[in-house]
Amino acid sequence: MITLLAYGMIAVFMTAIMTRALSALIALILVPAIFAVAAGFLPGLPDMIIDGLKSIAPTGVLLLFAILYFGLMIDVGLFDPIVRLVVRLCHGDPLRVIVGSTLLSAIISLDGDGSTTYLLCITAMLPLHRKLGINPLILPAVTMLPNSIMNIAPWGGPTARVVAALHLDSGQVFLPLIPAIAVAFVVTVGIAWYLGLKERKRLGKIDFVYTGPKVSERSLIDEDRILPPREQRDVPAWRQTFNIILTVVLMVLLVLNIAPLAILFMFAFAVAITVNFPKLSEQRERLAAHSGSAMAVVSVIFAAGVFTGILKGTGMTEALAQSIVWLIPAAHGNLLPVMTALISGPFTFFLSNDAFYFGVVPVLAEAGRAYGIAPEVIARASLIGQPLHQLSPLVAAGYVLIGLAEVELGDHQRFSIKWAVLLAFLMLLAALLTGAVTLF
Repeated sequence: MITLLAYGMIAVFMTAIMTRALSALIALILVPAIFAVAAGFLPGLPDMIIDGLKSIAPTGVLLLFAILYFGLMIDVGLFDPIVRLVVRLCHGDPLRVIVGSTLLSAIISLDGDGSTTYLLCITAMLPLHRKLGINPLILPAVTMLPNSIMNIAPWGGPTARVVAALHLDSGQVFLPLIPAIAVAFVVTVGIAWYLGLKERKRLGKIDFVYTGPKVSERSLIDEDRILPPREQRDVPAWRQTFNIILTVVLMVLLVLNIAPLAILFMFAFAVAITVNFPKLSEQRERLAAHSGSAMAVVSVIFAAGVFTGILKGTGMTEALAQSIVWLIPAAHGNLLPVMTALISGPFTFFLSNDAFYFGVVPVLAEAGRAYGIAPEVIARASLIGQPLHQLSPLVAAGYVLIGLAEVELGDHQRFSIKWAVLLAFLMLLAALLTGAVTLF
């Protein structure tokens, strides 16, 4: 009964947001609450919600201060050189802009953190996409796809989880997947190339003369964005140097993981705003300017905490995990790696990575032992569905992506899902051909 209730709740939730009947914020709160009450869980509902909010709180704090930090860096022109370089290289060609956005996302994604990638890529490339009139759904798609591939690195979340869950060495899991990851990266660039060709055909090449200072004056930025006066943005050279050093140090500390990400961004923001805007009135202006975008993202993150709290507290998460095992016929256990790869996409879409990699994959790996299937093979197969997982409403970083790109979650999912499925399928094919995932 709980399993049917779980699938019903997910179906209603996805229908509500993809048909735009409800916003993601409202659907994340109301839909699970209604199903929990209907199932008789009303007395325990407050505790479930509080538990969910507690689990998501560090992520909410991280995103709040990360958005404020990078918003401040945009204000002081830290990313202007990137925009100027892209303008020089693209010459108003939508194809070059879209492919360049993809490559930028792939490079930044090497840090293993989706939120950071989305913050940097969207804030740097969105002005140029808007200037050229490119379909607004393309930038979030070509930013998300390479991130979903690079996130399979050993220090990325999915691989770290499956290695810990199955007590494996990261090299056992990651190294055999490198050829498949390389193929997936090439396919991602190919998708960007195809989308770029379509936009070039629709828009043509837009000639606009690059004049260095005007980019710093935000001629490519959306006119509706609230920015500090020009005299405030003309920070002294030593401050620009300080901002670069501070950001590089922050990125290094993020990769080294010496402290929780939320704490790093809190201190980085506090230092940055104090150095760049020492007057209290200026600090208030900067906080006010970015509070809208920060709250739009953080509110959805906490709403997601309600969703996951109810999902776990009612037992729906465990029921969904068990249903995955029941779907695999015992007579075809030798096909377990391929089946694991095929279900990894849809089930990491409906479950969190924690639920899938700590709750489901160990069960699949144990079942595979009876057929002589090594656990590292199951581990590799479980990572194939990550492109589809990145579109899940349970991925906190996804709300950073759509919030900054100013698109609806349902629109982003409808546009990107076919490319995510294609990417996962071709990555599975490459993994099978190279033996990273065995067919029999």
